[in-house]
Amino acid sequence: MTSVRFNADTSACGVRVKFIHMDMATIEVAFSGPVEGAPVLALHGGMGGWDQSLILAQALFGEGSVRRLLAVSRPGYLGTALEAGRGPAAEADLYAALLDHLGIERAAVIAVSAGGPAALAFAHRYPERVAALVLVSCCTGTLVPPRAVSLMLPLMRLAARSALVNRMLKRRLGDPVEAARRSIRDPDVLARTLADPDASRLMALLNRSVSDRMAERLPGTIADTRCFAAQAEIAVKSLKAPTLVIHGTADRVVPFEHGSRVAEQAPSGELMAVEGGEHVALFTALDHVRSRVAVFLAANEKPASG
Repeated sequence: MTSVRFNADTSACGVRVKFIHMDMATIEVAFSGPVEGAPVLALHGGMGGWDQSLILAQALFGEGSVRRLLAVSRPGYLGTALEAGRGPAAEADLYAALLDHLGIERAAVIAVSAGGPAALAFAHRYPERVAALVLVSCCTGTLVPPRAVSLMLPLMRLAARSALVNRMLKRRLGDPVEAARRSIRDPDVLARTLADPDASRLMALLNRSVSDRMAERLPGTIADTRCFAAQAEIAVKSLKAPTLVIHGTADRVVPFEHGSRVAEQAPSGELMAVEGGEHVALFTALDHVRSRVAVFLAANEKPASG
């Protein structure tokens, strides 16, 4: 996997961003890795886009992955219109159409945070298309954003309209130490994460991406927030895909119970509980997460055609 570089020519670092025009809708997808590699569909979280889907994949697989990565901009984010898939079920249909268009029969599906409901909907609606499912800090039921997140949305709306506010927010998010400190309360974990070159780099990329093209990330974020506040607990007892749930026990954004319930109730569910981990447990436990994902996929993922 080639490192993501924002505000640069992505083709120079092996990432190809394309608009895929299909009968039902147009979707923005970043491709990375060899065409013959095992396909992976990556779904980002709130205030995301294809760039954050790539960061998720980099975090899970590390550098040098030989997988064929499809890093999408979910509906309402960056170049994918909200109308391309309003709600998890319609979003799942969009991804099935994407795989059809690309001639891919099955793929592993990885999702983080707000990408969880669509990933689960895809696994329910198209079980034959999912080789394995990895859910990282994912929302899986009713979710009302914590106060800190709710207070950020008005600021982001303002920043999307005001160049001055946008510059101020970019400076705030651009300081990797301050950004990490807001997400990691434990000083020892914070210091260890910042000392890890890969984890600190990926966290910095993620934080900086939020203020880049902010206005194009808000429609999906607002739609997700409203959807999750009204949605019921997502049933998983009939889920057929092998499922690995990775969740921090101290997650302040998406409570740990969202993940532990899925791992307990899904027929082929596994739980990697990151003790004391917060919503960024993916980065604070990066090496352990990568090892667990590698073992899980090796044990459960069958070769996919396409």
